[in-house]
Amino acid sequence: MKTILAGVAAISTLALAAPAFAQGADVAPDAPNRTFSGPRVAATLGYDISRSGSSVDNDNAPRGQKQSIDGMVYGGEIGYDMPVGTNLVVGIDGEVTGSTARWRQGPEVNTFNLGRVSAGRDFYVGGKIGYAVSPKVMFYAKGGYTNASYKLQGTDGQTSEDYRITASGYRVGGGIEYAFSPKTFGRIEYRYSNYGRANFNFDGNTSQRFNIDTDRHQVVASYGLRF
Repeated sequence: MKTILAGVAAISTLALAAPAFAQGADVAPDAPNRTFSGPRVAATLGYDISRSGSSVDNDNAPRGQKQSIDGMVYGGEIGYDMPVGTNLVVGIDGEVTGSTARWRQGPEVNTFNLGRVSAGRDFYVGGKIGYAVSPKVMFYAKGGYTNASYKLQGTDGQTSEDYRITASGYRVGGGIEYAFSPKTFGRIEYRYSNYGRANFNFDGNTSQRFNIDTDRHQVVASYGLRF
């Protein structure tokens, strides 16, 4: 939680400072990157899959055993972009999403390394660098910190226990942004997250942190507004 709060504080500080930087930036009125400037908000929707990472994959699992969960990711973001020179754009992002990804009990056995699981909320803070090829189109790459929650249920066939795992790691990705107008934009993006540390939460108690290896892939579309 301290890391999340620190990330949010960093975004707030940069967002307040960015207008001053932008005023001093030498950006020509007809520069391609001038469209991709200022504070923004966006709604996001797409495909989400979490699976065991490479260090723990059970590649020889019997047929019918399940090692992943998938569903729909949804949420929103805030951020700030600043043009640099003629084509470059640098930015900061903060995002909160949820997911419908889950495994429902059935005849198959789930060997996904977090157990019988459904995905919960996901916090992300990070930076972005883009290249505007025209006033309408920008390609970009991004990276930062992600903190996700997964709900688990353990059962012996008669009784069940509910747990929650809070996992932290990094996210990298990239995509293309299209400016429909100076104030509206759309985006297609792929991002990969890896969670390497986690802790259990159970009955109000939190375990010590331990190592995990969980991969997450998402392909999302966003629609947003600039101010």
